[in-house]
Amino acid sequence: MRLVNRFGLAVLAILAFAGSALDAQDPGASAVWPSGTAVVSYESEQALAAALARHPATIVRRIPALRVAALRPTGDVARFAARFDAEPGIARVEKAAARRSLVEPALASLSTAALQWQYAAVRADQVPASVSQAAAGITIAVVDTGADLAAPDLAAKSPQSYSVRTRSPQVSDPNGHGTFVAALAAGSSSNGDGVAGISGDSPLLLIQAGGADGAFTDVDEAAAIVYAVDHGARIVNLSLGGPTTSAIERRAIDYAVSKGVLLVAAAGNGFERGNAAEYPAALLQPLGSKGVGGRGLSVAASTREGAHASFSTTGTHVSLAAPGAGVFSALSSSSSTARYPRTALPGSLGGVYGYGSGTSFAAPQVAGAAALVWAANPQLRAADVASILEQTASGGGSWNAELGYGVLDVAAAVARAQQVVAAPAPTPAAVTDLRLRGRRTGTRVVLWWKAAPGAVNYRVSVAPDRQASRVVSSGDRTSATLELTRGSRYSFTVTALDAAGNEIAASAAWRVRIPNR
Repeated sequence: MRLVNRFGLAVLAILAFAGSALDAQDPGASAVWPSGTAVVSYESEQALAAALARHPATIVRRIPALRVAALRPTGDVARFAARFDAEPGIARVEKAAARRSLVEPALASLSTAALQWQYAAVRADQVPASVSQAAAGITIAVVDTGADLAAPDLAAKSPQSYSVRTRSPQVSDPNGHGTFVAALAAGSSSNGDGVAGISGDSPLLLIQAGGADGAFTDVDEAAAIVYAVDHGARIVNLSLGGPTTSAIERRAIDYAVSKGVLLVAAAGNGFERGNAAEYPAALLQPLGSKGVGGRGLSVAASTREGAHASFSTTGTHVSLAAPGAGVFSALSSSSSTARYPRTALPGSLGGVYGYGSGTSFAAPQVAGAAALVWAANPQLRAADVASILEQTASGGGSWNAELGYGVLDVAAAVARAQQVVAAPAPTPAAVTDLRLRGRRTGTRVVLWWKAAPGAVNYRVSVAPDRQASRVVSSGDRTSATLELTRGSRYSFTVTALDAAGNEIAASAAWRVRIPNR
């Protein structure tokens, strides 16, 4: 049966760099601003308050940990954004980026024989019971459309729940995507009913970021990541994506990585529609990396036979794969039967079940496996867990663009973790290692620096007119181009981070003055 995707990914263009006038693009260049809101990155709460005093707007959402706020002005949003962007202490104003669940909505009607075939396919059934029980100390957060808390496999876990949309524990899931994903990652394996999640006894934190239509924004995503990190999640599953990234998304990932949290994302379902990279997956395993380094795991989908699923996005940003074509899981009782047809589960005492396809459903299996690896060896860092999952996959340590390091092997990963002695955190390199240099032409500054060994991310920071330093860009590039304000002095530095978010090198300051004329 050919799987057909009926849903497109409508994602808006995102501005490239930031600053109070540190942006080469005019934020008011387009009249279309989603939901009439502007997303603002700011230097301090005082700077935000001062700017709001001059340009009033309703605060729709604020994420203090990231210094980000979504604002809704009463007048024209584009004009408001252009004026707000010029205020002191405002780093960036941008449009919200759309995100959608990465699911192939055509569900396969497969034989009831070996219903939950994927559990055995990744050898989760061969993990020692002691490791599954030890996973009770490793919380997995699922950022998605919510969940049916009455589904037997989720109810048995007594999960925590929170909606970043309503700021309440109500996370009902009429879409159905989140329930399917959550059960794959961490559905109870000991309640004697339904399906078994990969992660054994690990606690589950269900965070609703998407609506009934499966759509949400990078702001919803970022707020959910911060909530997950601040509420004890060691692993965050992101079965979502879009073809562009944003400053807010990068800040949220930086925050999670800095706290030692492992992020797992779906690589995307676009192979048959141009094969464009999806974000946040391409931030976790950067484009061009070919499985080397990274800040998390980007997961492709495989078939029953362990081959590349026809819809699964390929490329240099794929870390590894897991079953994603016709996998079996729990369904939300309020989800559409057209989107999620029901399949009878012999012996089940309650709940509803069915099949689904997409990298959305491959990622949570990897997230569940990560919990077991950490349970097997609590001394591991997030980067160690990711590396073990990659190196024990079916590729035997070799990488390719379709499956990354191969298909997930949970039992092999757990066995390897039990043998590994975690390495100490690296010692930061000397501050001159990056050799930051720059060139000014008018109000434009081009910065470049030498790559640091082991670095997967670089943060560019600026201190204008001797003010406090703030991050203005983050990514794997070794150059940056910025537009500056006349009549000011700027001091730039670059910091290099490894895959675990540890600082491994930093530059000396490069200073420049932009004349008034």
